[in-house]
Amino acid sequence: AKEVRRTNRPIGTCEVHVAATWQSGGSRRGGNRCPGAQEARARGGCWKTGAPPVEASTAAPLGLDWWKAPHNTHQLGPHHPIQRSSWNTRATMDPAPKPRRFRGGLNAGKTEQNAVVKARGHGQAVAGGTRGEDLQELELEMHKGTSLPMHYNFELAKTAKRIRTLKATTVALQMPEGLLMFACSVGDALKKACDTLERCVVMSDATYGACCVDDRGAEAMGAQLLVHYGHSCLVPVDETRVPCMYVFVDIKFNVDHLVECVEQNFAVNEKLLVAGTIQFASSLQEAKLRWQRNGRSVEVPQSKPLSPGEVLGCTAPSMAADKELDAIVFVADGRFHLEAIMIANPTLPTYRYDPYAKVMTREYYDHKGMKDQRRRAVEEARESKAFGVVLGTLGRQGNPKVLEQIQKLLDSKGVEYMLFLADEISPEMIGTLVEEGCVDAFIQIACPRLSIDWGEGFKVPVLTPFEAFVAFGAAPAWWESPSCCSHTCKEQGCSKNEAKVQPYPMDYYAKDGGPWSSSYHRERKRTQVRDRTQAQVGLHKP
Repeated sequence: AKEVRRTNRPIGTCEVHVAATWQSGGSRRGGNRCPGAQEARARGGCWKTGAPPVEASTAAPLGLDWWKAPHNTHQLGPHHPIQRSSWNTRATMDPAPKPRRFRGGLNAGKTEQNAVVKARGHGQAVAGGTRGEDLQELELEMHKGTSLPMHYNFELAKTAKRIRTLKATTVALQMPEGLLMFACSVGDALKKACDTLERCVVMSDATYGACCVDDRGAEAMGAQLLVHYGHSCLVPVDETRVPCMYVFVDIKFNVDHLVECVEQNFAVNEKLLVAGTIQFASSLQEAKLRWQRNGRSVEVPQSKPLSPGEVLGCTAPSMAADKELDAIVFVADGRFHLEAIMIANPTLPTYRYDPYAKVMTREYYDHKGMKDQRRRAVEEARESKAFGVVLGTLGRQGNPKVLEQIQKLLDSKGVEYMLFLADEISPEMIGTLVEEGCVDAFIQIACPRLSIDWGEGFKVPVLTPFEAFVAFGAAPAWWESPSCCSHTCKEQGCSKNEAKVQPYPMDYYAKDGGPWSSSYHRERKRTQVRDRTQAQVGLHKP
């Protein structure tokens, strides 16, 4: 059973493989990608626009009676109930995940019982005697009296231990839009568990990813600890201006349904690439083990420093052609992160599994349209006389090291440029600067997806750092690969041979990214320190 619907994004369509509902709305950058947004919609209607729920399709899924799963249901259609987990009904939730015990490197030397022992740097710390305590009991105790869903792991006990260790009086909580509804409950639970904690500051500015970690804002508020929820550790904790703790908010869902959906829709001999967002990373590993026991070949890629199977909107692994993969199965409730892995792997058919709606869809992306649009922007920028370089100031989005690389590139080419600072980059803001007539093109050092997703909305070319390197001949262009498969790629934008074509890179935070990568410079710094240390050791050898 299939039905075709269009997304609210300018690029991409989806072909539904099981019964689904559809609501409009989405965030500014690529739809609902914040954890919890889809589940908020399950309470009735669109989470953002307030539109009423759409009646469910009566089409049956492919070979699977998925509405018989042991979960709470909401009758949305006249014939078949749509399976949904109620966001605040604990009786129907999966059991709370057992918190991981804290692990940290202890300083050498003896300590008295109950003394405070700090880990290396100010990234993590433990209190003496806590290793023997049962954090699960504390986690459950802190959950009592709150509206927090039990299958969302906010790591309350671990956070409380950290606050007690630091004896913090002010803690800043930073969450993406989809988790802000839980901020007050988390703050109340932490204040009840920590005697020293006087106030929790909820930082409610836009948070699109871990690149938006606002340690400077937390420092200005006098916080002794910043807890960033919902994203992985992109900015190392030893580089933040205040001690920082990352809580992934691991979300448990019905893994049995995911496993059965894949078993019913893919042959056993098909080799799959399985990935998703950080909230579902642990469940992906569980599903992988089950598939392997059933004789299925599954690849869970890793783009370091990200976790295995984790994909960001700007960073996704590009699989080599010799892997001989047949399809991608991506676990997420939106398309933003999904589109990153589709851009990095244009030849692989992609399927998205929504763990909230229990829906698997066939996803498409207009590779030709995107690449042609970005090529036109690069070629137009090559003719520009004056550039504007925009450094994003939203959290840590704008990396000064990348700015240095761009400035060196422009200086070497004798290009005139002007530096701008902006927390939000929009067509309106760029249009205002263009009206002055002093800038012909821009290079934005913030989020690469701003240029990729909304490039057509800007009056002048707005390049990513990678595209700036391409425009000035410092990096090969994706359309100039010597192994390009001729007219097939140009006419269709995607073919079986497109693996030979250099794909558009999605490596902005990848460890092995180019000089335009925001993670490249940290790796180079660590390499330089290691080489310098080895040289010093060599000088002392007899």
